[in-house]
Amino acid sequence: ETDETVVSADGAPFLERRFELVPIDVGTGCADQPYRLTGQERRGFGLWGAMTQFVGRRHEIEVLAGCLAAAGRGHGQFVAVAGEPGVGKSRLIWEFTRSPHLDGWLVLEAGAVPYGKTTPYLPAIDLLKTYCRIGERDDQHMIREKVSGKLLALDRAFEVALPAFLTLLDLPVDDRAWQALDPAGRRRRTFDAFKRLLLRESQVQPLALVFEDLHWIDGETQALLDGLVDSLGSARLLLLVSHRPEYQHAWGSKASYNQMRLEALPAESAGEMLNALLGEDPALGSLKQLLVERGNPFFLEETVRTLVETQVLAGERGRYRLTQPLQSIQVPATVQMMLAARIDRLPPEDKRLLQVASVIGMDGSLALLQAVAELPDEALRRGLDHLQAAELLDETGLFPDLEYVFKHALTHEVTYGGLLQERRRALHARIVAAIETLHRDRLAEQIERLAHHAVRGELKEKAVHYLRQAGNKAAARSALQDARAWFEQALGVLAALPESPDTLGRMLERLHEAEALAERLNDDRRRGLVGAVLMTSHSQVGELDEALVTGTRALEIAGRLGDLRLRILTTSFLELAHYYRGEYDRVVELATDNLAVLPADWVYEYFGIAAPPSVWDRCWLVRSLARLGRFAEAAEHEAEAIRLAEPTNHAFTIGIAHFAAGTLHPLKGDWVKARSLVEHGIEVLRTGNIVLLLPDMLASSAWALAQFGEASEALNRLRESERLLERERAAGHGGHHGWAYHSLGRADLLLGRLDEARRLSGRAVESSPNQPGFAAHALHLLGDIATHPDGFDAESGEAHYGQALALAEPRRMRPLIAHCHLGLGKLSQRTGRLQDAEKHLTTATTMYREMDMQFWLEQAEAEMRKWA
Repeated sequence: ETDETVVSADGAPFLERRFELVPIDVGTGCADQPYRLTGQERRGFGLWGAMTQFVGRRHEIEVLAGCLAAAGRGHGQFVAVAGEPGVGKSRLIWEFTRSPHLDGWLVLEAGAVPYGKTTPYLPAIDLLKTYCRIGERDDQHMIREKVSGKLLALDRAFEVALPAFLTLLDLPVDDRAWQALDPAGRRRRTFDAFKRLLLRESQVQPLALVFEDLHWIDGETQALLDGLVDSLGSARLLLLVSHRPEYQHAWGSKASYNQMRLEALPAESAGEMLNALLGEDPALGSLKQLLVERGNPFFLEETVRTLVETQVLAGERGRYRLTQPLQSIQVPATVQMMLAARIDRLPPEDKRLLQVASVIGMDGSLALLQAVAELPDEALRRGLDHLQAAELLDETGLFPDLEYVFKHALTHEVTYGGLLQERRRALHARIVAAIETLHRDRLAEQIERLAHHAVRGELKEKAVHYLRQAGNKAAARSALQDARAWFEQALGVLAALPESPDTLGRMLERLHEAEALAERLNDDRRRGLVGAVLMTSHSQVGELDEALVTGTRALEIAGRLGDLRLRILTTSFLELAHYYRGEYDRVVELATDNLAVLPADWVYEYFGIAAPPSVWDRCWLVRSLARLGRFAEAAEHEAEAIRLAEPTNHAFTIGIAHFAAGTLHPLKGDWVKARSLVEHGIEVLRTGNIVLLLPDMLASSAWALAQFGEASEALNRLRESERLLERERAAGHGGHHGWAYHSLGRADLLLGRLDEARRLSGRAVESSPNQPGFAAHALHLLGDIATHPDGFDAESGEAHYGQALALAEPRRMRPLIAHCHLGLGKLSQRTGRLQDAEKHLTTATTMYREMDMQFWLEQAEAEMRKWA
């Protein structure tokens, strides 16, 4: 037994550990009793600073030992441990890799993290840093020395591979042969360098590689693992990975592949675990019987801890007794619920520290945690001690590179999920500033983290900057899929940036300069590209005639050149201009033709648009078909847009697919579908920090909620939407929100807030000077307000309905035409003009029936029955 105390720079004890030897069970195959040195284990495994007894995995340990033995004989093995969260994947791997079975083996461990899916080679880089003993505080010169020293000591032949490894570590490389390679060549060289390093090391000593949490792995590390699996052959190498069941791979046919599905503990093993935790008191039998069926080790540990913390159990570990009848004990249905309750019971200062840690990530440096939490050393140490005692966080590493890690991924997920959106945003923003300060000399290594936190901190300008750098970094490593994901995310943030009149003016000025340059160069393709982008800029400032002229010219150029990409891009932008002009038949024609010529293998091409035309075109097609009353066709295209959008995992693409629902279903009166699809769209936009579509989606949600009579929630949505709309309006970018203002006005009318409804309908008219379709809906809303029983004004109502019809009829806006006739029929009935009432209501009823608008049809028929 021994004690160790680590002191901080000011001499105060920062971390205290006690070491002692305890026996462990590793199954068969060991002649002598092995022991563990406690105090060095991952404290996340177990309760109250000690590991819970390892039970029920003897067979799995024996399988792993068998695979290890085969690998040791030169038959490389690959084992994947799959299981639900909390079932014990990490514990099994920990026990095995620390067991005597691996005496004489080099064990290298790395793991994926949630934010790392688009960070190329992240686990591989961590593994390389571990192998070369690179610390957080090492400067570039020291890192270069460590890498070159380690690799050349292994084999001088690795001199040619050094540029690949140095590039991964964001170090400058002065090597002409490396610089001459194209991205694909560098990628091949990097894969080959990593594979040769691991295989060569396995010749020196047998090698066990551990990669945990593959469900969060990036594409390049995945490809690297795929290549390594194919080369295991005669290597003395065991590749051991873990993942959740939803993870997809293509390893099933590999000769070296072994899958181990880890299930919940059987009743006997769960009982053994509970005996070790609770003790042998016979009065605990019923409690054990209640818990043993759950079987998930993490759930069992957390349940015992909860019962102790809530004083249902008294005593000490292994010797507890019940303090109240079993019938009064309520065990939460899920471990997530239990964790949330535990976190809520923490003292406020400890809960705040845990929440800060959760926003930083699953793990992070204590220096960063301190900078973000803004706590003095003593308070930070005290809080960490409390959180470690509660087994929510653990400390790893040695001073001065101390780090924290969450006990379990579920603990991190529940803590982060419990934070209010505004609190999350503020913490993410603070993390960006802290990383910029702490790592100012090595920011290149932190680019992906900076991008991640800047996006979630809604630091939009910084987000675009770091997202672009992350994309460039991925592209330089030839991780083109990851690069595209970063760039698309940057485009999404750009699309969400509020634009001031000055910004739009400067943008138009630069585009006109580009147009002049294209003319001087006599370059038709550049003329077409500039024209397509210029068209969208004109649309944004409400210059729809100019947009149409510019876009038509660009489309003619695309046709003359036979440039399909330019044609698809330009047509997609033209749809938007025609939609705002209320030319819905033309939008349908353009979108249908564009989708018809889109090659099947271009379905997920973006063409410089914020969403792929396969989804973008269908969005405007759905919205236009809905305004024309062609609801069945619109619904088909909406379903296809959502089907295509979901696999992209791109917030703007998924959001715009659901955005169409905010027009289609309220117009048809299908409020259940409207609510479901719009709410999902809002959730996606919030997660992706996409502001551009959010005001309109919130407005549609407010209308649907008001229709269901949920006044409080409707008002919340209404106020949030109007706040965002007013922000864009103040920035000079509110010209295309006539439908959103109309939807908010509808919500207010349903809630009986006539003055507010009138104000918002006026705002809708004001926002639609060159957009007759939006203006028609706003005028119809004014008609409904004027004929409301609480402020009936027949003359005003009739005038507004007439003006709305004058705009709607030439544009064949059949649902709106029917609505106007319904309004006029009700007005005529109330003013005693029964013949006019019959004519208008008959027209409305017929049209509703033809368009299958059941919600509105029932209203029209009810009105007819009043005078029939």
